[in-house]
Amino acid sequence: MKETKSNYCENCGEFHDPMRDYTSQVKVGETVPDFEFEAYHEGKIKTMSLSKLRGKWAVLVFYPADFTFVCPTELEELAKLHPKFQDLNAEIISVSTDTVFTHKAWQDASPAIAEITYPMAADPAGKLAYAFGVLIEGGEAVLTPDEGLALRGTFIIDPAGTLRTMEVNDNSIGRKGVETLRKLKAAQFVDTHKGQVCPASWEEGDDTLEPGLDLVGKL
Repeated sequence: MKETKSNYCENCGEFHDPMRDYTSQVKVGETVPDFEFEAYHEGKIKTMSLSKLRGKWAVLVFYPADFTFVCPTELEELAKLHPKFQDLNAEIISVSTDTVFTHKAWQDASPAIAEITYPMAADPAGKLAYAFGVLIEGGEAVLTPDEGLALRGTFIIDPAGTLRTMEVNDNSIGRKGVETLRKLKAAQFVDTHKGQVCPASWEEGDDTLEPGLDLVGKL
């Protein structure tokens, strides 16, 4: 299909095919599709977009639903770590298929969720969750209790809009916030130290590796 002026996005300076933007699943190493969405943040409903996050690192944290059990433990942990992410020029955005009004009600009702200072994105149509491959879809014959919810997916996007890491868990398995922070630091390190890689369990300040024939069979 020929690109036309109507498909031009002034926010990111690129042309978009509306069907592709809402059906393609992201892959590590590729530019994420742009989306505009509502978020509940600092007591207000705000309109955000992935393209407006360019220039800083973005950490998208998908979770199944508000007013659940494992989710508040994850989101509260991230809330405590939020200042450390901000110090690294990164913004956390939690995402569920709830509405912004449900996000507000949850923050008002839950002491753990009241600690959140990062945006809570609303994805009631499941467009973001589908594009990132975490939307739970039901079959025609069998409906599941989780249909329409998101899996526990964590995606780290660099300032250029490229997906650098992804992690998707079964909804019964909670994530560790400090591990997400570690992965962000590793992604930032290799981004600024071309040719070097971070080995298993790498932490900030640890030695890295520079791949080459001299290392083959010696590790």
